Amino acid sequence: MEHRVLILAPFGRDAHVIADVLAADGRECFACENLRVLAAELEDGAGAAVITEEALFVDDAVNFLGWLRRQPAWSDFPIIVLAGKRVERRSALRLQALGEFGNAMVLERPLHSETLRRAVASSLRARARQYDSRGHLAESHQHLLERAKAQEALERLNDSLETRIADRTEELASANDRLMKEIHERAKVQAVLVQSQKMEALGQLTGGIAHDFNNLLNVIMANAELIARISGDERIRNMAATTKRATERGAKLTSQLLAFSRTSNLDLKALNVIALLQGMRDIISISLGSSIKYITAFEGDELWTRADANQLELAILNLAINARDAMPNGGELTIRTGTRPAPDATFTSEQYVVVGVSDSGSGIPASVIARVFDPFFTTKPIGKGTGLGLSQVYGIARQAGGTARIDSEQGKGTTVELWLPLGAKDLSETKAAPDPEQSADGVKRILVVEDDEDVRTMLVECLKTLGYTVTDAPDGPSGLRRIADDDPDLLMVDFAMPGMNGMEVIAQARRLRADLPVILATGYADVDISKLTEKGLTILRKPFQLDDLARTVRLGLSS
Repeated sequence: MEHRVLILAPFGRDAHVIADVLAADGRECFACENLRVLAAELEDGAGAAVITEEALFVDDAVNFLGWLRRQPAWSDFPIIVLAGKRVERRSALRLQALGEFGNAMVLERPLHSETLRRAVASSLRARARQYDSRGHLAESHQHLLERAKAQEALERLNDSLETRIADRTEELASANDRLMKEIHERAKVQAVLVQSQKMEALGQLTGGIAHDFNNLLNVIMANAELIARISGDERIRNMAATTKRATERGAKLTSQLLAFSRTSNLDLKALNVIALLQGMRDIISISLGSSIKYITAFEGDELWTRADANQLELAILNLAINARDAMPNGGELTIRTGTRPAPDATFTSEQYVVVGVSDSGSGIPASVIARVFDPFFTTKPIGKGTGLGLSQVYGIARQAGGTARIDSEQGKGTTVELWLPLGAKDLSETKAAPDPEQSADGVKRILVVEDDEDVRTMLVECLKTLGYTVTDAPDGPSGLRRIADDDPDLLMVDFAMPGMNGMEVIAQARRLRADLPVILATGYADVDISKLTEKGLTILRKPFQLDDLARTVRLGLSS
């Protein structure tokens, strides 16, 4: 009974809530209806009391206050008062009651459950010491001298109680500060994760659109070239050339979209970032002009990663041009490189090569900085930008296994960082590729497997124009059935097909004809072409021009 916690919280579910919180520490609790019941329960023994301020009605407090006044010398019963915020509403009688409680700890609501649990634990420890003192006093009741010493010990205990409570309160405050810092850090990581998930969803949508757009562009581009070749009308040939130039511009946009969505076919190889940047000094200086000072700060002579050198150059040049546009009156552009550990849990590697491109320009408003990597979003005036530059930079970094981050403040400039996984120098030797211009002897038969009817028709017409005998099939199973009858010298197959994709068709075809040369046509990164090392396999990237097709077919036939 002496370790019980008496609870006086008569309104609502307060008493049940307090009891549930203290039950986590195994506390024995008893809920009292009013101060009279509380006073009666005190006669049976208790360790501490938790009282809500609104329960302090003086008319009911006579017995309770009388018990407090009658406490023996060893006893200083601990009381925890849960006070409200509006101190000005307390009546004079309620203030008087609070003043007579003696060993009272006032906690302002709302409060954290941990704070209440710690306060109760502290009070029970203090009460336990009082009970210990009572035992010692009982043993030395007949000895007046040991009684004096016990009284002194009790007084010292009471004197130190406030200090201990203050120390415990300070510990609680420190723990609360640490908790708030952890919450803040988690919120920052969560924000980065949400942004990454948004960009992933945008990338999937963009990649799908760009894939279909690639096929449409290829049909238009190839047919425009065929018209220009077979037409004798100069006016028609000019119109076809105009159409071809327009599709080439569309192909460039598609390439940027595929880079953002990480579905472009990048040639990822071991790359020394320092050497690449040193080789770009002239082109960056020329692009910036004489009014902008170009500064570099490199960490060492070699920092290796795996990336597509051409695409990484394009990304850095894009950042330099963006920085130039942000400094119309001149300024400074600084490119820094170095290694850093992964800053948070959203990164998958331990160490990164970081390329930072900083300018002293106008900066970006905080209201739009979260959108700068989104495709088609631009802060430039209408007609001055496509909104694909930074999204392409982001996609190139992501496809290399890293990411891009931006920090900017209006009037103080912008820094864009490319985080690329730190890699090892690649010492493997490369094999010489066969001559793509080598001509095949005699008329060759080509089997085309393509599910898109317009693309298939375009391929058949282009190959016939180049002088080949062509048969075709709309899907993988029918294409495989035609191999025995057509006996092709070369199989051309699209990768992205329903039911049976290009690589599955190639695997089955090689079982029928192990020596059959194959061209895999793809403008979509369903397949990582950098990892394809099969003998007799050649890649044709969409959209392609007629010369690209002719060169690839010759290369395939000669493999």
